[in-house]
Amino acid sequence: MAQERWTISIDAGGTFTDAIARSSRGGVIAAKVASTPDDPSRGLANAVTALVDEGLQIQDVSLLCHGTTVATNATLTGSLAEVALVTTAGFRDVMGYRQSNRPDVYSLTPERPLELVERRARIEVAERIASSGLVLEELTDDEIERVAAQVALLQPQAVAVSLLFSYLNDSHERRLGEALRRMLPDVPVTLSSEIAREFREYPRTATTVINAALRPVVGGYLNRAAEAVKGAGVDAPFLVMQSNGGCVPAGRADEQAHRLVLSGPAGGVAGLIATAEGHGIRNVISLDMGGTSTDVCLARDLRIPFTTSHTIQDHVLLAPSVDIHTIGAGGGSIAWIDPTGRLRVGPHSAKAVPGPASYGRGGVEPTVTDAHVVLGTLGGGDLAGGLSLDREAAERAIDRVGARLGMSTVEAAEAILAISTAHMVRAVRKVSVERGLDPREFTMVPFGGAGPLHAGLMLRHVGLKSVLVPAQPGIFSADGLLVAGLRIDDSQTVLETFGPASGQALADWYAKAAERAIAQVIADGIPADNITVTASVDCRYLGQGFELNVPIDGWSEGDLAEIPERFHRAHEELYGHANRNEAVELVTVRVAVLGSFDRPEAYQSDTAASGSADAAVISRRLVHMPGGAREAVDTPVYDRRALRAGHEFHGPAIVQQMDSTTVVLSGQTVTVAANGDLFVTED
Repeated sequence: MAQERWTISIDAGGTFTDAIARSSRGGVIAAKVASTPDDPSRGLANAVTALVDEGLQIQDVSLLCHGTTVATNATLTGSLAEVALVTTAGFRDVMGYRQSNRPDVYSLTPERPLELVERRARIEVAERIASSGLVLEELTDDEIERVAAQVALLQPQAVAVSLLFSYLNDSHERRLGEALRRMLPDVPVTLSSEIAREFREYPRTATTVINAALRPVVGGYLNRAAEAVKGAGVDAPFLVMQSNGGCVPAGRADEQAHRLVLSGPAGGVAGLIATAEGHGIRNVISLDMGGTSTDVCLARDLRIPFTTSHTIQDHVLLAPSVDIHTIGAGGGSIAWIDPTGRLRVGPHSAKAVPGPASYGRGGVEPTVTDAHVVLGTLGGGDLAGGLSLDREAAERAIDRVGARLGMSTVEAAEAILAISTAHMVRAVRKVSVERGLDPREFTMVPFGGAGPLHAGLMLRHVGLKSVLVPAQPGIFSADGLLVAGLRIDDSQTVLETFGPASGQALADWYAKAAERAIAQVIADGIPADNITVTASVDCRYLGQGFELNVPIDGWSEGDLAEIPERFHRAHEELYGHANRNEAVELVTVRVAVLGSFDRPEAYQSDTAASGSADAAVISRRLVHMPGGAREAVDTPVYDRRALRAGHEFHGPAIVQQMDSTTVVLSGQTVTVAANGDLFVTED
């Protein structure tokens, strides 16, 4: 028999760090520990230790994959490295005037957005390349020497180089990059032509600067993380999740650090698709609710939705990422009263420290978690990480807002949950109804520590087809990391009208880009048989200012000839009209190479349900069901571990497990699937 090998996935969130280990023989070990925001690498090591305590044989670990919020938090808080920017003469102020948009158009006292690079640290270089890629003003050796010396005087922590039209001709950038790397061997230097060969000056420059600013932060963290897991006994390849839903070896991750900004939520979406496919479900909506925020993603026909750019802190990043809508509503979201006397919930969070008042760690502010404790939907038994819930502390916290509103403790808790639920309903409508899609045709998959707490509420308020609660919802995002596999994206702006002469040049680019990426994925250890390639092109009608991404089946002559019609159909679906007589402009061509990991067979219960689900009831308690009657209802509490495939029971009910709690409302039915997942439907 082959030696048993284990793979580990660890997702570090704001409140908890989730870990799951899977064995080549089908074994599963899970752990959930408190996050360590001051140094997330300690939480990473603690998670590995917790898995070992649960029985993991550390010497048999063959792979570790990690989802992190380090890049996200650094960008959101401005905790970035000091950057020197080198740019074409006359364009140093691109970082100041951005895209000439005002975030608050009607504000009489608008706040100027934070500039990523101070004006004194933006250095102009005498050179010029035309929009055709031809050199108009040659970059001289003397100019390179002058610029490198001026950059060195600034003593930056990182350097960004973004020259005009370098996405078409990168000769000047490469020469500057070589000189700067010689002059400053210990300082990371980022060239725009290495990370974003796309047009639009501010987004390309901002992407280059953010990547440069993140490299010391991300690189430093990943070095500490690698040492931490090695100290915990792991001697195996270390991968990191990217925003595009795929992983990258940690040793290469800091080179394109901007691709980690949505590292954490992407793992959950990869798991979402795998789970839906296992149940034969085509249309799903994820609800990933943690301690600080909730991420919502809609997927049709088992396709992960991608966007070619995203905005963070008013800065545009040119990087393919999973299309996720995020709101500031999590289990730790704080309830507060605004100056007009209205109750608000979020976006501020109690975070991991001190956390909700009910955690007993010194928190006093009322949170969504405290509201659940007061109502009884959450309580009884210890939480992950050895936490015990303090109901009295939760009541005192809720009374802080209830007393000011003239509400009882229970009424205030119900109001807090009603508002947080409204935030989530609005988020789901944002990705469904506002895009012309009917949520009644979708199944929701709630996960994260707090997602299943709102499963019944979302089913009822959104009018979903059903809700599918995974077997281990609290560590679902961590488990999804290894489903994703490795991924490399490449792109190139072309800006040409589609015509008979377009085909060969496009085919050549796709072939060469795919070949480079495939070679890298194979070098990273993925067998050739596990590699898939996808291609797409951004198109628009000639004269339009924005484009649509259009997937294509390949780059044969026939595949490329279909591009205009595919664009017309995409335009018609999104906007309700198309003009097939209008010329189509090809804007940016894109290719993605995905290398998948070997994964153990999914668990299927070999024990059919015997008797009713009543045998899984471990207690009963009085619960004020949110959205229900004012009086508390005697509610059964089920042990998730004791439920078997085929079991069925009706709400009101609570399903309790180590990593999450599922709340089922009156008039809803739960059915246990073969793999232990729970289907919740309206009667």
